[in-house]
Amino acid sequence: MTLKTKYISFIGFLHLLLLVLSYLAFRDDMALFLVIEFIVICAAVVAIRLYQQLLSPLQLIKEGINAIRDQDFNVRFVPTGKREVDELIEVYNQMMDALREERTKQKAQHFFLEKLIHTSPTGIIILDFDQQIKTINPKAALILAEDQNAFIRCIMTMKVGESRMLKVGSIKTYKIQKSNFIDRGFSRFFLMIEELTAEIAEAEKSTYTKVIRMMAHEVNNTVGAVNSIIGQVLVDERFWQDQRPALRKALRIASERNENLNIFMRNFAELAKLSPANKQQVDFCRLMENVISLMQVFAERAQVRFTADLPSSAYYIHADAQQIEQVLLNITKNAIEAVDGSGLVHFRLDATAHILSISDSGQGIPAGVQDQLFNPFFSTKKDGQGVGLTLVREILLSHGFDFSLGSQQFSDERRQLQTSFVIKLKP
Repeated sequence: MTLKTKYISFIGFLHLLLLVLSYLAFRDDMALFLVIEFIVICAAVVAIRLYQQLLSPLQLIKEGINAIRDQDFNVRFVPTGKREVDELIEVYNQMMDALREERTKQKAQHFFLEKLIHTSPTGIIILDFDQQIKTINPKAALILAEDQNAFIRCIMTMKVGESRMLKVGSIKTYKIQKSNFIDRGFSRFFLMIEELTAEIAEAEKSTYTKVIRMMAHEVNNTVGAVNSIIGQVLVDERFWQDQRPALRKALRIASERNENLNIFMRNFAELAKLSPANKQQVDFCRLMENVISLMQVFAERAQVRFTADLPSSAYYIHADAQQIEQVLLNITKNAIEAVDGSGLVHFRLDATAHILSISDSGQGIPAGVQDQLFNPFFSTKKDGQGVGLTLVREILLSHGFDFSLGSQQFSDERRQLQTSFVIKLKP
């Protein structure tokens, strides 16, 4: 039974009782009885009117509660002209205005946060209470696609507040940070993944450039002076009047070694003096055909066979033709040298996916070497200088081309391609 029903029942019973009692008390005096009955009826009417006025605020409170329950903060009440009720209405309207403003502010902040996470150049992963991925932005999804297992292994062993460096493949390096926040009283975790490949490469370049310039300065000054002295001695017949063949031979060898040292330093100088890319529209198919034709002679000497899968029509990219040609020459030269005896080097350009792959049937990349391939001055060759792949890395990074170098293990009977250098081109 509602409060309204109880109140009306009580008032009705009370006034009915008064009517009966007044009749019993004043039935002999009909005039007085009628007066009393009229007063009782008026009291009942007044009680009902007072009840209606008292019930109005309760009705307003009920409607306000329903609006709050439905999260409809646009509901406002109009003043009634009654002071007590209007005070209640004023407080309610102020509360609804504050709630509406707070919700609008939270929605704006939530929208801004979602937009910020979605467009952030940093990979962001938010976990739920069960440590499962709840939210992942496009950058993080792109990063995880490179080597999801490596990232998961690293993330699962990280502690809150910890930061780690993770190298993926031969070139890319990422910084992973794990932190937490409080959601409804419980701790949830999120991760931020930032690519540091360009920053690390730039720091390496700055360091080795200073070293190379210092070495080149000292070597060139010394070798130039020494070669000048040796040259003058070798052409001075008065010095050789007593015939000193052993000494003359030694001086010639010293001069040749100095020249080799000059060539050695020039190779390093090329790396240090790499000019900014002069990008233009380049027919990449024609560039590939020129490189294949140029390296064909070296391949035949090494008993290496070339095969190519190139588009029949032109394929244009925005690049520095000379620098990209140098990249292709270095990669092709490495592929020829990687083939032991007779073998195969295959060129494939997928114009739809914008991917170039240069693969060889050599022995593959030795274990433990993959992560060091593009490090400056590192080489697996006996007389290697460790400059070729570093130069390739610098040129491709300056063009914004993603790339990878890796091997797959196949049985010798299948004679499959072992190592592939893959470049993601940008038309």
